[in-house]
Amino acid sequence: MPQGSKKVSLSFRARLLGLTGLALLGGLVARLYALQVLEAPSFQQAAAQNSTRTVAVPAPRGLILSREQNVLAGNRVVDVLGLSQYEASLHPKVEGRVAKLLGIPVTQVAADLRNSQYSTYVPTPIGSNISQATALYVAEHSSEFPGVTTNFETQRTYPYGSTAAHVLGYVGAISPQQLAKLASKGYAPGDQIGLAGVEESYQQYLHGTPGQEKLIVNSYGQEVGVASRTRAKPGGDLQLTISLPLQQYVDKLLAQRVNQLQGSYNSYFGRYSNDVTGAAVVENVNDGSVLAMASYPTYQPSQWVGGISYANYAKLTAPSSRDPLLNRAISGVYTPGSTFKLATSSAALQDGLLTPTTIIDDTGRFVIPNCTGSFCSLHNSGGETLGPIDISTAISASDDVFFYTLGYRFYTEQSKFGATPIQHMAAKYGWGSPTGVALPGEAAGMVDSPALRKKLHQLYPQAYPYATWYVADQLEMSFGQGLTEITPLQMANAYATFANGGTRYVPRIAEGIVNGNGNLVKRFAPKVAAHVPLSPSVRAAILAGFEGVISNPLGTAHGIFLGWPESSYTLAGKTGTASVHGEVPNAWFVAFGPEPNPKYVVVVVIKEGGFGDTGSAPVVRQIFQYLKDHPVGAPTYGLKHLAAGSTVALNAPAHHQATTVKSTSGSKTGTTTSTGTSSTVTTPPKKKNG
Repeated sequence: MPQGSKKVSLSFRARLLGLTGLALLGGLVARLYALQVLEAPSFQQAAAQNSTRTVAVPAPRGLILSREQNVLAGNRVVDVLGLSQYEASLHPKVEGRVAKLLGIPVTQVAADLRNSQYSTYVPTPIGSNISQATALYVAEHSSEFPGVTTNFETQRTYPYGSTAAHVLGYVGAISPQQLAKLASKGYAPGDQIGLAGVEESYQQYLHGTPGQEKLIVNSYGQEVGVASRTRAKPGGDLQLTISLPLQQYVDKLLAQRVNQLQGSYNSYFGRYSNDVTGAAVVENVNDGSVLAMASYPTYQPSQWVGGISYANYAKLTAPSSRDPLLNRAISGVYTPGSTFKLATSSAALQDGLLTPTTIIDDTGRFVIPNCTGSFCSLHNSGGETLGPIDISTAISASDDVFFYTLGYRFYTEQSKFGATPIQHMAAKYGWGSPTGVALPGEAAGMVDSPALRKKLHQLYPQAYPYATWYVADQLEMSFGQGLTEITPLQMANAYATFANGGTRYVPRIAEGIVNGNGNLVKRFAPKVAAHVPLSPSVRAAILAGFEGVISNPLGTAHGIFLGWPESSYTLAGKTGTASVHGEVPNAWFVAFGPEPNPKYVVVVVIKEGGFGDTGSAPVVRQIFQYLKDHPVGAPTYGLKHLAAGSTVALNAPAHHQATTVKSTSGSKTGTTTSTGTSSTVTTPPKKKNG
């Protein structure tokens, strides 16, 4: 190859290599520019996400107040230790260190970390109400506790112990199923949610609006700062219609009476069973406000603090405990006995089956015409013979023969009055359907009827072999026996309806929602459910009978109310002795007053309590004596004071500031987990040993 050709070839190669190098350098510069300039924001965002952690800040739960604005369910601030599931997986030894620090088995820590309610990166609560020394130790030895946080939360307190426990209810950690339904409303894993009572039914008002925090964490998972914070909005305070001093008095009387009767001896019934229980309701007849609601046996809501233990739950649900979790005032159903005569007498008078002056001769026995067999003759429960009487006297003396006669006449005159006139009147009083009170678990009860017998026969042919409605069924139903079952609240509401002249209200358990200053911001106004048409003459005849129960020497409660100041405080009432096969009868007594402008209705039922006059009427008399001496006033608005032992959440308006007030009630103060006020979620209910 000539020398010139070699020089050209070398020069070309040099230029080619130079161009290639320039191209590569240009591409590298372009890539660097893209990475450092054009794509820098996205990488910065990713870096920020790797160094921050977003956690929910549960809202402080609203307080629950009495009508006098005493705090029935408050809050207290506690320190909670949490551990991140993610960090625990990176640092396995931290579980043992946390267990040793808290004095609990490491298996319990591991079980808590497996709780599916919490996100992998959000601290899972391990220890609640830890000491300040423990929190300080964690802070001073953070390198030994990667992923461990200590934060303030609030827990429910119950300054008055078990007072109104069934009305208040309790709270617990939200379940995955509940979270799936409520996540769109701002709920987060570990949030506390009402599980019974008004805690459940007014959850939407008590819960509040959660906040949010973005925490800055280092490579060890330790918090080193807060990037941003959205404060939680506390829940509203729920003011109940319940009067605290009245509720305490009714709770005490009911418990005393049940315990007096249980296992005691009676000359007529023999020995009472060990399964005596009871319920009581006090209602304002003019607007349906429930002023007191008691159920016995009861329980301590504080047992749900941090999650109820296996041992405590087993005790509460054991057969020997007599089901203390059941609110018998709304969920207990009882054969009404003669208290049902309100419906029968109203139907008979209003429909024209008889008039207030119609006389029926009580010979002590009613014989079903054209009947053969051992069940054709029915007698008065006490074996008495009253002779010719009108309906007012029949009500006062609770005369069974008189009401057998009414039931029979309705049965034989169906072409004129229809097949179920008594049942229709009972439905107008609200029997056989829920009252609509804002409490979970209310029973509907039922009123015996041809349709009910047919339905039960279809569903349970062996237990109910007959679908036919016989005349004996009609007679039993007419004086409150048979398959009719009524709750104590239904009974109170029906007699309140009669007492006020025929307006049936939906029972009210809450006045409304109040703000941090105790001012009413939302009122739950009285609601009318129905009207019972009663002419003045009809009502007067029935009222005379109810007043005679107490004032007439023939009245079934006359002896119990001897010495009652009738002229200044007239009462009207009705006994009920409801037979239950194989058991001592259930004892009912319901009364309203003072006449002529009644304000209160009081109902007490004692399961297996015997006669209505001796079993329940003494309690009703004592309650009315209290009401006479201590009338229930209008609701108080504007928070007067915090109740004993109640504390409230951090970062909240006026009365929500963390405060502890020394107990003066004499009751043991308890707590149950409520809501968080910092970067951790709330402590879930845990199953503990013991």
